[in-house]
Parts: sequence; C-alpha cells; structure tokens
Amino acid sequence: MRVTLLGTGDTTGTPTVGCDCETCGLARDRDLERTRFSVHVENERTDESLLIDCSPDFRYQFLRDDVSLPDAAVITHIHFDHLDGLGNAFRIFDSLDVYAANETDPATGESVAETVSSKYDYLEAVTVRPTEPLASTAICGFDVTLVPVDHPPFVCYGLAIEDPFSGAKLSLSGDTSYDVPDSSREVLADPDLFLADAIVPAHLCEYHPLGGRHEGDDGVPRTFGTKHMTREGALALADDLNAERTRLVHVAHFYPADEAFEEPLALDGEEYVL
Repeated sequence: MRVTLLGTGDTTGTPTVGCDCETCGLARDRDLERTRFSVHVENERTDESLLIDCSPDFRYQFLRDDVSLPDAAVITHIHFDHLDGLGNAFRIFDSLDVYAANETDPATGESVAETVSSKYDYLEAVTVRPTEPLASTAICGFDVTLVPVDHPPFVCYGLAIEDPFSGAKLSLSGDTSYDVPDSSREVLADPDLFLADAIVPAHLCEYHPLGGRHEGDDGVPRTFGTKHMTREGALALADDLNAERTRLVHVAHFYPADEAFEEPLALDGEEYVL
C-alpha cells in the first residue's frame, strides 16, 4: 500500500489566497503548501489506486505529484473542499466508481451518496456506489470501511483501509471532533498510519466563539468549537487508537508560524509505503 498525501490543508489551504500572515508568508518563502484535503492510496499488488475525497485542487495535485489516476474514489462528506474536485472527472475518466455512505442525513434529507449523485448527474463516467457504514467493502483490492464521526451539522465519515494480503492498515479520522463513537474507534484501531484532522493547536480555542470542548485530564481542549480536533485532540485520539505512526492533516494557516511546520504536521506530497 503506497499512500500519497495530495492535500493536507483545510478549506482555504496554506498559503491562503490574499493572506499576508506570517505563516502564509513562511510557506511561500519555503515553497511549502497544504492544498485542500485528498489522499491517494495505491495498491501495487493489483495495479489499482483509490482516491479519498476529491479536492478542488484535484488537477494541480495530480500534475504536481505525478500519481496515477484513481480507479475508484470515496467521498467522506459533502463539504466543497472534499467533494467539488469530482467535476474533474469530465473528459478525464472513461469510468469512475465513487463510494459514499447510504445513511440519510437528517440535516439534508438525503445520504452522501444521493447528494453526490444529484450534484454530479451530468458526469456519465461517474457511477455512485451507495455504501453501508461499518461494513467492509472491497475496493481496489482493499477492504474499506466507512465509520461515522462527529462533524456537525452534516454526517461525515472516517475510513479504515486494509490490505487483506499484507495486513497493512491506513486509518483516517475524517473531519471530526474528538467525540468519535466507540464503534468507529474499534474499526479505526491499530493502524500502521493514522491521518488525523488537527485544524489548530488547542491554545487557539480561546478565539473560537464556542471555545474548546472535550478537555483531557490536563484541561486542554481536544475539540476546536464543534467540528474539528485540535492538534492535542488528534494526538490523543491517535494514542487511543494505538496508531503506529500519525500525521496531522486538514491543517489551517492559523497555526502560529513557529508551530505551523513542526512534526507531526503533514505537508503535501508526503509518501508512505505500508
């Protein structure tokens, strides 16, 4: 299993367009970037690849990192920074299976699969595959399981991706607070690599209108507001899951410059062989 981090940033990415903050300036000076979230997972055994989320930066990411076009994709939720790159399927793919959860979202009245189908009904190459959460599905030679996480107001899913032959396992937290259900934690547990949403460091919770939540024993917030984990929350979840290696993704440019590029915060283009 070869994992390439195509996009490790949040909704605006780093550097952010029109931003002259110290962190964005440092990223420009060092030629570092975090585009909108997406992960490429190659199965070298079957010569297939799976794309996790379709970033609006799809075209740029694939040209920059020179990875193979995917044979299938998984959409974790309907926020634009995880979905809207699917429009790049126009004139590029002869066919693309897109897997998405089949649970009805009370906030929208339809499932992620139904939203993807209706929004991209003009893409003849795309076939949406409604998928049952917490049930393993064979995709590109991997066993893939969508797991519910906590990202209000919409439903959202993390992922466990396992190679049934080598035993290699990749887990992704999805966009989530620290309040991941126990049933989902069981599926995500013991990964070789864990990609965890860590939008900001915990000390920035004081600037969120709702502050921080899910404090640990040390009083440090593990959730920023309601929808994303803090750096400290992501690392606590990684510890809960017994992750062998953790990279922090969905990172915002709000990290202070002296923290923004420290380990284990990920950058675009990182590659891991599991």
